[in-house]
Amino acid sequence: MIDIGVNLTNSRFDKDRDEVVARAKAAGVHGLILTGTSIDESQQALAMARQWPGYTYSTAGVHPHDAKSVQDLALPEIRELAAQPEVVAVGECGLDFNRDFSPRPQQEAVFEAQLAMAVELNMPVFMHCRDAHERFMAILKPWRDKLPAAVLHCFTGTREELRDCLALDLHIGITGWVCDERRGTELREIVGDIPDSRLMVETDCPYLLPRDYRPKPKSSRNEPKFLPHIASVIAECRGQPPEQVMANAYVTTQAFFNIGSPSAQ
Repeated sequence: MIDIGVNLTNSRFDKDRDEVVARAKAAGVHGLILTGTSIDESQQALAMARQWPGYTYSTAGVHPHDAKSVQDLALPEIRELAAQPEVVAVGECGLDFNRDFSPRPQQEAVFEAQLAMAVELNMPVFMHCRDAHERFMAILKPWRDKLPAAVLHCFTGTREELRDCLALDLHIGITGWVCDERRGTELREIVGDIPDSRLMVETDCPYLLPRDYRPKPKSSRNEPKFLPHIASVIAECRGQPPEQVMANAYVTTQAFFNIGSPSAQ
């Protein structure tokens, strides 16, 4: 298994980052993709990815929350990071009209700039969309055929939104949201609509601790060791054996990020 969404730069991991990675390995997680969410966080993610060569990789991008900080839409720092072998995707990028931490026109401009960069560099793109489906799709569609691959991570949308994403040949990242009997009801019903070749699994840690995990962890912090549990819930919702979901997601993730076989050593 490969966790495609790990916010290892988050300060909640400052005291035990090495142990978090060790626990992931012990739980049978065979690789981690560390998420870059700003220029600074992307630089940190790359530095961390280099600490566990062959096991950790990173993305480089600007999250919509941080779009307001971008002065140069050429994003030279992200371009420089993307040239490094450990960096396997452009992003996290996209739109977030739920919190609007950055003005919407700036979010859109920074998103499109990163799509253009991914096309130019022939790299996959790692995307975020919250309460912005129509604008997200409108901006993405003209670029999609030029992109080698694109994943909408932490998908929590409706059946109709999922249908739109699959029609655009997107990969779909599913998190522990599917483990929440309150908020995840619709996701549990539609996760079976995702083709095996388009499904990837992630924790988005330290966020979204699986609500149904037992015994209930003392901390609310999520971490990659919970990825097998998330995969087992997805498997139950899909009516598939957990081993099948894990194996398919592993192969799909390797191909998407072009990383071969990560080493658990």
